[in-house]
Amino acid sequence: MSVEPKIAFRDVHLAFGPKQVLKGVDLEVAKGESLVVIGGSGSGKSVLIKTVLGITTPDQGEVCLDGENVVGAGGRRRAELNKRIGMLFQGGALFDSLTVLDNVAFGLVQSGIARGKEAHDRALETLSRVGLDENVAALLPVELSGGMQKRVALARAIADQPEIIFFDEPTTGLDPIMSDVINHLIIECVRDLGATAVTITHDMRSARTIADNVAMIYDGRIIWHGPVENIDTDANPYLDQFVHGRAEGPIKMTVRR
Repeated sequence: MSVEPKIAFRDVHLAFGPKQVLKGVDLEVAKGESLVVIGGSGSGKSVLIKTVLGITTPDQGEVCLDGENVVGAGGRRRAELNKRIGMLFQGGALFDSLTVLDNVAFGLVQSGIARGKEAHDRALETLSRVGLDENVAALLPVELSGGMQKRVALARAIADQPEIIFFDEPTTGLDPIMSDVINHLIIECVRDLGATAVTITHDMRSARTIADNVAMIYDGRIIWHGPVENIDTDANPYLDQFVHGRAEGPIKMTVRR
């Protein structure tokens, strides 16, 4: 008897005007798996996440959570689905006018999971899991370094203990040491929660650190999917070029002069 995947994309197509972004994506993510999706800018990586969250609706195909096709889900059902999902946005997306503590507690309060002192206590506990203490809790995001902002954003993403966590370019703009700190925090948080994780990244060092499996999207389709330990030796020419950052290969970059 086969096990139902936690997330499944089945023949997913999506266009924005004349631009066909997804051209029949088929991809499964097992419960508890950490999948990293790689691919060039504009290849459709972020769009995949948006279809799960209901921000964009595919023109064709199914996006399933635990076997349920969630395409077109709205209102109360969409709110219920999204309560199961945590999101670390590329730029952190912290609220500038809220303190660190209120940023982390925001999702707990908005979803009704916790309020008042309970929400703040849970936020403080979550901050401690990413190595931040009460002194940081009272600060505004503008008072934090880039690495600390990412840690706060990670705390907010895991505060309500989601089943699924999406990480959108979690190490962008960070130095190599802080990137490694964030990578290992992601591993610890996903492991401790038993969550399913999908990470979008261009950072191959990050991919090698946090992934169980890697999927590469190119020209709107998944062209490679397999264990992370195979990415450096597989013969797929698109994967080889991307992973090793070579200018020469089947992936052509348009350069305007």
